[in-house]
Amino acid sequence: MNFQSLYEYSMNLHKEIDSVRYFSATHEEIDKALTTDIYFVRTSYLLEKIGKLDTNVCAEIFTNEKGVFAGLNEVLYLLRNKDVKIESLEEGETFEPFEVVMRIEGKYGEFGYLETLILGFLASSSSWATAARMCKEAANGKKVICFGARFVHPSVAPVMERSALIGGADDVSCILGASLAKREPKGTIPHAFVIILGDTLEAARIFDKYIDDSVPRIILVDTFKDEAEESVRIAKFFREIGKKLDGVRLDTPRERGRVTPELVREVKERLKIEGFGDIKIVVSGGLDPERISILEKAGADIFGVGSFIASFNNIQFTMDLKEVEGKAIAKRGRIPGRTQNPRLKRVK
Repeated sequence: MNFQSLYEYSMNLHKEIDSVRYFSATHEEIDKALTTDIYFVRTSYLLEKIGKLDTNVCAEIFTNEKGVFAGLNEVLYLLRNKDVKIESLEEGETFEPFEVVMRIEGKYGEFGYLETLILGFLASSSSWATAARMCKEAANGKKVICFGARFVHPSVAPVMERSALIGGADDVSCILGASLAKREPKGTIPHAFVIILGDTLEAARIFDKYIDDSVPRIILVDTFKDEAEESVRIAKFFREIGKKLDGVRLDTPRERGRVTPELVREVKERLKIEGFGDIKIVVSGGLDPERISILEKAGADIFGVGSFIASFNNIQFTMDLKEVEGKAIAKRGRIPGRTQNPRLKRVK
């Protein structure tokens, strides 16, 4: 790596880059470190000038929050060709405030200029994983599906959904997010389909006719009519054609009072009275852990969560140098030398 060339290129990129493009970074641009903070490239350039780029250092990464660790795989991919030693927690493990989650050792020039990227991978992924874990715990073991792709930039939607799976979400809806996790994307039909057909029952009939039986028959029932009435109507239709309705989805908008525990209980009871006690109640629409817990106690079975997971960004990581050429060191306020954490495992 020639840091003079990278520094000069970084400082002049704005003069030549094509603005008619997606504003997200390509994989090639990430590998070139074009999403790092310029001062890290400037630091490596200056160290290169004075012959100290090969200084051996030990860096530790920690956060002051509690959460679920994710993003390791992308850090490992970023550093795949770097001569560094990495110890880390495993993805899916919980961490405590100020716990060291990763340690990187090697020459500063191998990884120092990539600090922004490393912390970004871990912060975003761990935040999303933490939010998903909070939702799963609130659901008391019941199924949670991540519907968060619409709330983030498309370039990171697959990262967000993979992180949600690491945190405990059972399924995701984004095609690429599910595929990168070696899963099938989950979801049935939106309001748009029902609105175009003008009738929920007709939408259910067309859906059942053309969609493979491996896809659960879960029908959205709040588009035009009372949710309880529509649920019974759809359940009776499936019984008449000799099939089983797997569930009904309640996504009542805020303008109509959203999905309430009273609504869940009513729909569940009216279905039970008609002999459909085994039909699942799927709820979605602005759910967070508090609302999930309330609706779970009311009898909801499956929770579709979007904005809470996608918008959660509470986890912020810090990378500190703790050794330089084997000598313990740290900035003021931090303890010099390595922080012991027996949970770290060698991953590279």
